[in-house]
Amino acid sequence: MSAFAEAMRERVRAARAELVAARAAGDVYAAMVAEDELDDALRLARAHGITMDEDDGRGGS
Repeated sequence: MSAFAEAMRERVRAARAELVAARAAGDVYAAMVAEDELDDALRLARAHGITMDEDDGRGGS
């Protein structure tokens, strides 16, 4: 696995963790920011052919 692919996977993992934490804290603004970061990370990963094993991490609100 390339360093870029691993960095993208880590960016997605971090964004998912931030989204979970923001939702758990009930912080709507932080959740929106984290969701935007996750969207951007997933978009960039897909654009470079990097697949993610998990779902998009959003689940139900």
